[in-house]
This record gives sequence, structure tokens and C-alpha cells, in this order.
Amino acid sequence: MTYDETLEYLYRFAPMFQRVGSSAYKEGMENSFLIDKHLNHPHQQYKTIHVGGTNGKGSTSHLLASILQEAGYKTGLYTSPHLLDFRERIKVNGEMIDKDFVVNFFDRNKTFFESIQPSFFELTTGMAFAYFAEKKVDVSVIEVGLGGRLDCTNVITPVLSIITNISFDHVQLLGNTLTAIAGEKAGIIKPGVPVIIGEAEGEVEAFFKNLKASKVPNISMVFAQEQKLIHSSTLLPSGYWQFETPDYPGLIDELGGWAQKENAASVLCAVNLLKNDRFTIPSEAVYRGFRYVTENTGLMGRWQIVGQHPKTVMDTGHNIAGIEYIVRQLQSEEYDRLHIVFGMVNDKDITSVLKLLPQKAQYYFTQANIPRALDAHLLAEQAAEFNLKGNIYPTVNEAFSAAKRQAAEKDFIFVGGSTFVVADALK
Repeated sequence: MTYDETLEYLYRFAPMFQRVGSSAYKEGMENSFLIDKHLNHPHQQYKTIHVGGTNGKGSTSHLLASILQEAGYKTGLYTSPHLLDFRERIKVNGEMIDKDFVVNFFDRNKTFFESIQPSFFELTTGMAFAYFAEKKVDVSVIEVGLGGRLDCTNVITPVLSIITNISFDHVQLLGNTLTAIAGEKAGIIKPGVPVIIGEAEGEVEAFFKNLKASKVPNISMVFAQEQKLIHSSTLLPSGYWQFETPDYPGLIDELGGWAQKENAASVLCAVNLLKNDRFTIPSEAVYRGFRYVTENTGLMGRWQIVGQHPKTVMDTGHNIAGIEYIVRQLQSEEYDRLHIVFGMVNDKDITSVLKLLPQKAQYYFTQANIPRALDAHLLAEQAAEFNLKGNIYPTVNEAFSAAKRQAAEKDFIFVGGSTFVVADALK
């Protein structure tokens, strides 16, 4: 098969959770262990870092990979979902997986895969681990797909785990309380492997502190917030953050979203622990890793400024906690009028998100080109109950084009609500 034929087969044989929702989810790890055994445990050939949590795990993974690349390590990076190209999910030193490897991987293993009927994510996780082994990476940063305890990435035994934060998302699969979700995310914690807890307060903090104090052996847990590694933060006119830290004064973070302050603290905590684990990470690698993270890794969709006059920003935040950060940042911006191109998927807590959105904005309700997208008419109807007013557009392209036509130079355009709305807009 050609590369395009291989992808078509993959999408048909194993539909993506991101496209069709929970019908693509396969509970349990039996297939993950079968694939791992079939491939001869490729992740054991290099060091791994495991990153889970509700929000921020993608940014955290990319920042860590960028720093490790700058430190001279050949670095694998496995994240999801992709925005424009399937190969974004699997990278080595910022370069996407070779098309030939994708084709050959399925040619070699097709009969085995058809015998066990794995999910899309189970397949791509095995592919990523095998690719990193073939490329002889030194270390790979592995982002959890969904949850943690039963996520197929959880076959690895990393040198470090990170849980960025806990918020409500995928409640139908992970539980409808924060402690239940925390329990699923905590499933990546392994004896003898240090774990960083990024943001935690209230019942979530109590859950992790009880876990740390429990009789479970060899839990080494560090709370990033307690380390106080960032003394102050300033959002620069460039849209970048400048952090003042004890070890890295004047640290510039290219990722300008408000949530990035917490992500940066987790990453700096991770750097300290990795240095204690015989990783050599010079100060210059940290400075360059933060400053050139998008160039080094190809990261997109995190408070990404794609235009000026009017200022135009895209962000993939899509659940309650992510939207809270976005709304706070929109309130801090200066503009004459706010235009919001907005769409969601149909399995999110839509009402709770709509409650958060600013009423003083012109909305362009739309839907991404995936089966899981919430119908734009239904979204507009529910939004009207919260006094959110605007027009309906059948495609993201039409909605985004309308916003650009109607916005004046001193206005502000925001595109978001769903990873897939941002993906369609970037196309």
C-alpha cells in the first residue's frame, strides 16, 4: 500500500476516538500488552518520561522534549491528537515519523493486528515505540492518551512521571468526581519512579497527599507548586512569558497562554529531577528549550497568534478548566470588539463551558469536519440561553472567513472550543 492507502486503511480499520468518540475506546490493556510483546518491548531500549493529566500535558511534553533536544539528547515525542498531519503524533528531534516507516510497519504487522482488533490509539502507540527504537533515541517523552491507569501508554516504566492537573473531562469514562478522575490519572504512578504533581488543590491535593502518605511502597512524589520555582511572571508585548526563577533569571517562554505558568513550573521541576538522575541539562538548553519550543517540536494551537490587525489567536483548550484560562486571558486583552469562532464536540460538558464564555462578543457558531462535532445549530440554541449571540456557519472555514471580513483592525478574533475547530482553521 502507499502511505495514503495505509492511512485510509488505518482510519477505517481502527477509528480514532478523537473523531468518533467513546465507540472507539477499548477498555483494558490486554491488547496493549499483546502488541508490546509482539514488537519485543521496544520502549525498553530507551529511557521514557510519562506525562499525564487533564490539561497541559501536550504543552508540558513539548517543552520537555525541546529542552532535551537542546541538551543534545536524541529525543522521541509521542502526543495526540494531531491537527494537520497524522505524523505530528510521532516525532524524533522535531521531525515527523517517516512515511515509509508507517507503510512498512503496517505491512509487517497487519495480520497480527487483524487477529486482535486493536483500537487506533493502541496501534499508533505500538508504532511510536517501535519507531523510537529503530531511530535509537536516547529518551522519549510519552503523553498519556486518556486517563492513565488503563491507557495503552502505561506499559512503560519511565524514569519520571508527571501529572499536570486534574479537571473534569471524559467523565463518562473516567468518573464524575475529581477524586475518581485523579485515581485514574494516578494509575501511571509506579514504585520507585518519581512523580511530579503539577497543579493540585482541595480534594485533588488531599487525594495525592494521602496517596503519598499511604503504605504503597516507594512512592516518590513532588508537588511542583510547593517548590516555588517561579517567583514572578510577566506577559511581554511579544505574547511570550518572562519568568524570574532562582536558576534561570529572565527565562522567556514562547508559549503565551495563561495556563503556561503552571506548565512551566512542572517542567522546571522535571529538569531538576532529571539532572539528579544523571541527565546533563545545561542552563542554555533550558533557555533555548523554552524560547524555541515551537520551532524545535512543531507545537501548534496553544494560544497561537496567527495574525495581527486584527489580532487573531487560536487555542485548543476545550474543557472547563481550559476555557476558564482562555476567558481570563481574553479579558486581559485590549480590543474594540471581540469575535469568537466557536465549536465543540458532542461529549463535553457543553452547558458548563457556555456559562463561562463572555457575553460581549460576536459569535460564529460552527462545527469541525468530524462525526463527533456538535451540530452548530444545537450549539447556537444552547448558547442563546446564556445570552451568547451570533450566526451559524456549516464549516469552520466559512465561520473564520466571516470573522475576518467583519473584524476591524483593532478588534480581536479568537478561534477555539475544540481541538478540531482549530485544526480546520489552521488548514
